Amino acid sequence: MYEEMKTMKRILSFAAMLAVLPAGAQAQAQPAPGEARVEASLTAAAQAGIPVALLERKVAEGRAKGVPMERIAAAVETRLQALLRAQSVLQRARVESTTEGDLAVAADAVQVGVSEAALLAISTNAPRERRAVATAVLADLVALGHASERALAQVQAALGRGPEALVNLQARTGAELRARGAQGVGAGVNSGRGVGVRPDPPGRGRPPKNP
Repeated sequence: MYEEMKTMKRILSFAAMLAVLPAGAQAQAQPAPGEARVEASLTAAAQAGIPVALLERKVAEGRAKGVPMERIAAAVETRLQALLRAQSVLQRARVESTTEGDLAVAADAVQVGVSEAALLAISTNAPRERRAVATAVLADLVALGHASERALAQVQAALGRGPEALVNLQARTGAELRARGAQGVGAGVNSGRGVGVRPDPPGRGRPPKNP
């Protein structure tokens, strides 16, 4: 609710500024197409109950790197779609008290190609304290080229053996992703973190390993 109010306040402030400008100045004050697309995505996120900060950080990252606004807008739109799909899966899994981290990791999984069925299975069955790590490992395995069903089976087997087995699987897949990255392999994997640059492998920037 706070994020939605903040977004609406920004939109209303912009509209009020336009109202007091001369006609010529209003034309100049109209947001560029890329900026308008970003604003539309932020509004859509707020209306859907998705934390706007998850998209605002992407905009800030792109601007800091000097990425053209049109490309930032495209990245934000793609990320929004992944967040919406992730939100839908988490709702179907009846995940309570979904955090920004939960949603971001699930969206990462969507963007690397994890099937909704596999994501739903992990979100439903993984223990709450290990769900984020399990989802991250699932995404890592798919990024390495495993089919979603095969990756799901590996993660479920690790969960069945206990927390240490899941941590070991996370370390192994993370090491393999880093090795591939060093060789210039997998540049097309899009974890949703980068804007106009090669993204980090899905295992990076994830929640810390659970004990």
